[in-house]
Amino acid sequence: QAQLVESGGGLVQAGGSLRLSCAASGRTFDSDVMGWFRQAPGKEREFVAAINWSPARTNYADSVKGRFTISRDIAKNTVYLQMNNLKPEDTAVYYCAARGGSAPTSNLRLYDYWGQGTQVTVSS
Repeated sequence: QAQLVESGGGLVQAGGSLRLSCAASGRTFDSDVMGWFRQAPGKEREFVAAINWSPARTNYADSVKGRFTISRDIAKNTVYLQMNNLKPEDTAVYYCAARGGSAPTSNLRLYDYWGQGTQVTVSS
């Protein structure tokens, strides 16, 4: 079965950086798009970024454009989210997700597989 495992979350001061990783294994042969979503306490889950495995088309939420970069390593079956200039409002549980198809959509309902999440906390 498909499995996604996030890592790299932690505590960081505002203005700092973190890199999240999502390792994919199992039945991911039909998952051509990988995405990152986040959810803060009391808030709805929101789209952060998405990328096609090949070619590497990307899509970013307006709130993270210019600060976050999504990338992938096909050989390692791993997707990354480099987060720079972090702000307190970035504090959330970050989830990795996967879907079939070719469009790096922001619609979370179109994603088929989800990781367990990793906590990112940004202090002011």
